[in-house]
Amino acid sequence: MQKMESKGVESPSLWEKALKLIGPEKGVVHLATAAVLNAVWDLWAKQEGKPVWKLLVDMDPRTLVSCIDFRYLTDVLTEEDALEILQKGQVGKKEREKQMLAQGYPAYTTSCAWLGYSDDTLKQLCAQALKDGWTRFKVKVGADLQDDVRRCQIIRDMIGPEKTLMMDANQRWDVPEAVEWMSKLAKFKPLWIEEPTSPDDILGHAAISKALVPLGIGIATGEQCHNRVIFKQLLQAKALQFLQIDSCRLGSVNENLSVLLMAKKFEIPVCPHAGGVGLCELVQHLIIFDYISVSASLKNRMCEYVDHLHEHFKYPVMIQRASYMPPKDPGYSTEMKEESVKKHQYPDGEVWKKLLAAQEN
Repeated sequence: MQKMESKGVESPSLWEKALKLIGPEKGVVHLATAAVLNAVWDLWAKQEGKPVWKLLVDMDPRTLVSCIDFRYLTDVLTEEDALEILQKGQVGKKEREKQMLAQGYPAYTTSCAWLGYSDDTLKQLCAQALKDGWTRFKVKVGADLQDDVRRCQIIRDMIGPEKTLMMDANQRWDVPEAVEWMSKLAKFKPLWIEEPTSPDDILGHAAISKALVPLGIGIATGEQCHNRVIFKQLLQAKALQFLQIDSCRLGSVNENLSVLLMAKKFEIPVCPHAGGVGLCELVQHLIIFDYISVSASLKNRMCEYVDHLHEHFKYPVMIQRASYMPPKDPGYSTEMKEESVKKHQYPDGEVWKKLLAAQEN
């Protein structure tokens, strides 16, 4: 669309105005930004012949800082702050990289206890996870309190008192309800309750956090955070104890770098969201970089793992001893198999043809 001019001043086009209405730095515009920039980082890493985590680890601090947009953050994180954090992260970096290559980054499983699973299925999946060496488990809660009590009791009995249990309400409750509900589940000793209320309610999360501290339960959130500014405010308000970045919700690696650095400044552990569908493949790079170059700590830190849909990717994640092993193939690990893309291409792919045919019938 053409731009209109008035008195020599070029006014915004209708297209630019439309983009502002569905953004900025949130919603579909930001998701599209993440998709494009994730592809750019993939290409950059492939050009360098490195996985993205290694590309980041090998960058000097000033180059990393140049990748970050500090707009709206300088009351909390300046370029000088970021540079200081990254320079301090140089100490012991080689040893931490060797540690990651040998041991991997700690993971937790979400695959055992989705809402809707029968008790028998829950027990079967939990038993298999224990057999496979998992020590950290997350259970979905929030639909029915009595069901939650029963299911949490089953899992805690199976994994024992020493293994780690987390809970995830997926934005289910109002603030008072969240506090009341979690007071009933506190006996199962969860490390955190994830997304107890609306992801946009910063002060609500802060109120829940304050109420649950005496019960030893932390707040985890972030997978639905629109941008770095929301994370800034969550940190300022002491509204979380575990920060959950998402590799596709924020504006790619660039914006995630700023959040990792803010988390380090506030000394809040980062435990990324990775709900399958390629998210595990992406976010492993960010959290491995975070440990090697930023946080230098594994205390109360772990990365989510979901065990479905990895078969569609050329370079799926590798889990050993319940840990993410650093990928070695160049790129961002999300290149899909041509066969999978062809099957799912709209509207002529095999999968879509079957769905559309079923709708017609």
